[in-house]
Amino acid sequence: MDEWKSFPLEEDKEYLRQIVSNYFSIYDTKEDGNTFYINLPQDNTLDEKFEQLRLELRKIGFIPFLNYEGGEYILHIIKKPRVNTRPKWLNLLLFFTTIITTMLSGSMLFLTEWSVKSMLLPKNLINGLIFFSVPLMAILGIHELGHYFVSKKHNVAASLPFFIPIPPNPVLPLGTLGAVISMREPIPNRKALIEIGIAGPIAGFLVSIPVCLIGLFLMQQNPIFADPSQTMQLNPPLLFTALSQLITLPTVPGKDIVIHPTAFAGWVGLLVTAINLLPAGQLDGGHIARGVLREKHKYASFAAIALLLLSSFFGGGWLFMAFFIIFFIGAGHPPALNEFVPLDARTKGLAVLAIIIFIMSFTPVPIS
Repeated sequence: MDEWKSFPLEEDKEYLRQIVSNYFSIYDTKEDGNTFYINLPQDNTLDEKFEQLRLELRKIGFIPFLNYEGGEYILHIIKKPRVNTRPKWLNLLLFFTTIITTMLSGSMLFLTEWSVKSMLLPKNLINGLIFFSVPLMAILGIHELGHYFVSKKHNVAASLPFFIPIPPNPVLPLGTLGAVISMREPIPNRKALIEIGIAGPIAGFLVSIPVCLIGLFLMQQNPIFADPSQTMQLNPPLLFTALSQLITLPTVPGKDIVIHPTAFAGWVGLLVTAINLLPAGQLDGGHIARGVLREKHKYASFAAIALLLLSSFFGGGWLFMAFFIIFFIGAGHPPALNEFVPLDARTKGLAVLAIIIFIMSFTPVPIS
């Protein structure tokens, strides 16, 4: 638990011993000034009692975590570090700023020739808002709210989503780099790691499906064609390809159909889902890998990086993502407070579902 700074707790140890004794029989204790160690006996109700203890210690500003050393469980208790929270007006400011930047980016997608004047025309702005900004923001926002509400279910403090706006530009016409929530305390157990990790991708994936279908329907009703040599080609993931079989798109020999901005928003939603489900570091997939594999999760991180490096030989921008994970996110993931909770069939099923959603959302070469 090196990620959590601790503070001297000499004056608190008797009080802590008393609280812990309400849940466990204590036969040995020690402290090093920053951490209070308590040896615990084998207990069939360890998981349930640990969670009750965590919630009680949380109220008075302490964090427990569990290790297994020398054939016995050792409870570590540290003072909860101070967390610098951001005011909620910042969430709102970033949200409305990102609506504006995605609306402007959506306006650009309706232009045949880019110019600031054309981008700011009311008709294009309205189209950009309705057909691109709203569906994209819905996918990203509901993804993060999935994490938020499941974190609350597991009594883990988390922030509301922070959207990340970027200036509209013709190179990356998105207006955003996505959204994130801040976990304000460690996750209690493996089950919570997996459920919190997959909640966002499931939510975003489910929203992406109708967005893709609506976008494909709009492409059918208002087709636009372009010379393949003059356009950037978006390669669809498996789900997008499957959905396109439900709607017959018109064809013109020698020309490609131009993706509608709403379908593009759905395509981006699936790409974001795939990126988040990479089992690396503290991405959503990294949470799931840590929950399933515990300390062996690092091998899943290495496999994810290898997949990105291999895919980058075919183009598509995955080399940047591989470097981002290596140098900024890292392959590691901190353990849950109690990694000794066994996984039930439902939780294992969620991990399998994460793999299926990743396969349906990932494409080796997104752009060519």
